[in-house]
Amino acid sequence: MTLLPRPLRGRAALAIGAVAALTLGAVAVSPAVTAAAATGCAVTYTASTWQGGFSANISIKNLGDPVNGWTLGFTFPDSGQKVVQGWSATYSQTGAAVTARSMSYNGALGTNASATIGFNGSWTGANPAPTSFTLNGVTCTGSTTPGPTPTVTPTVTPPTDGTPVGINGQLHVCGVNLCNQYNRPIQLRGMSTHGLQWFAKCYNAASLDALAGDWKADLLRISMYVQEDGYETNPPAFTAQVNNLVDMAEARGLYALIDFHTLTPGDPMYNLDRAKTFFAAVAARNAAKKNVIYEITNEPNGVSWSTIKSYAEQVIPVIRAHDPDAVVVVGTRGWSSLGVSDGGNESEVVNNPVNAANIMYTFHFYAASHTDTYRAALTRAATRIPMFVTEFGTVTYTGGGTVDLGSTTTWLNLLDQYKISYANWTYSDADESSAAFKPGTCNGGTYAGTAVLTQSGVYMRDRIRTPDNFPTG
Repeated sequence: MTLLPRPLRGRAALAIGAVAALTLGAVAVSPAVTAAAATGCAVTYTASTWQGGFSANISIKNLGDPVNGWTLGFTFPDSGQKVVQGWSATYSQTGAAVTARSMSYNGALGTNASATIGFNGSWTGANPAPTSFTLNGVTCTGSTTPGPTPTVTPTVTPPTDGTPVGINGQLHVCGVNLCNQYNRPIQLRGMSTHGLQWFAKCYNAASLDALAGDWKADLLRISMYVQEDGYETNPPAFTAQVNNLVDMAEARGLYALIDFHTLTPGDPMYNLDRAKTFFAAVAARNAAKKNVIYEITNEPNGVSWSTIKSYAEQVIPVIRAHDPDAVVVVGTRGWSSLGVSDGGNESEVVNNPVNAANIMYTFHFYAASHTDTYRAALTRAATRIPMFVTEFGTVTYTGGGTVDLGSTTTWLNLLDQYKISYANWTYSDADESSAAFKPGTCNGGTYAGTAVLTQSGVYMRDRIRTPDNFPTG
């Protein structure tokens, strides 16, 4: 019922990525190397390595006066080490010397504020960690002179007016609704990324500016595949990629739905340990943010509701240990169809809900394939349990075929009626009719307007652009 992986099996943005073990095929994580600054900065560098490749994450903390724009410099100890592709900064390399310059959304660092960047690299000979870093020319040594406790400024300052997050603040579940800080039901409308391993190039400052400003969306669903050349191949790099998109969404006042995109195999228990590791990391890192929602399993299939429920009741406490307030969304049976695609219905969830608070349940549909029977099940469920359409398409369940605007309109009118939030598949330039952008769009820099959009993209942009009218009283 979801879009199946395309034949684009190369690991796209992460093909060369992650730090490796010295034994071919084995993966190891190197210990953190920390440098910091007497007068200005602290840097923590961690890397995971395999034969010939590595992935590095760098945490930069400004200990000095606030800066608006920064440049991080370091030198590789071995001449065979190269930056191949980075995120959250613009990288250049001359010989062994590397320079990483801030992006528009993370250049402002107040005193004690931090930014996280990273890159995938290659190596020959040896792969030792850099031992010295500079921030705007100041050597990072890690100590500061004694003095008054500095004021802490967040790396990203959440908007406080006009944007979805600025208006609604921290969300929670009240009754069968998603509610804002004023305890009023709201509906979020937005788009889902495609798999980050294939379409990372589509998610940059310009494309997210278009989503927030031109589309006037409320929500970015960050679709991180676990299999299909996804998270399991390089957990640190994919976790960093997700966190980067959370920050970019926050900077634009968008809610970020972190999707642990399980599809094949359909049993979520197969990924239980991975889920615990991933959600512990992202929940701890993003606990202070108001814009994060967690989707803990995308489309369970071939398993019972009791199995999905058991999985949820083991993963949710991991999130709650770090982030007690965020909304969690739980997938349902039959590719998140409330069991309809398996011949069931919503009663199994209604009569045996997950034993946890502040949660919602997932429903997915593809308008050209799923019609009256599916709409009837969601309509009944919406009066009994909190529902969230975390993924839907205007086309068939394959992600292709003719765009069915009639069925899509009927679906979206239903979601509007019950204030059910939704994310459309997919904010990408995949060569399929479900994609919002025409093929090749993400190779350029223009994302706003209708000239770059497919038929599905034009329809969804027009629908999402209509006013939200979020209640505040």
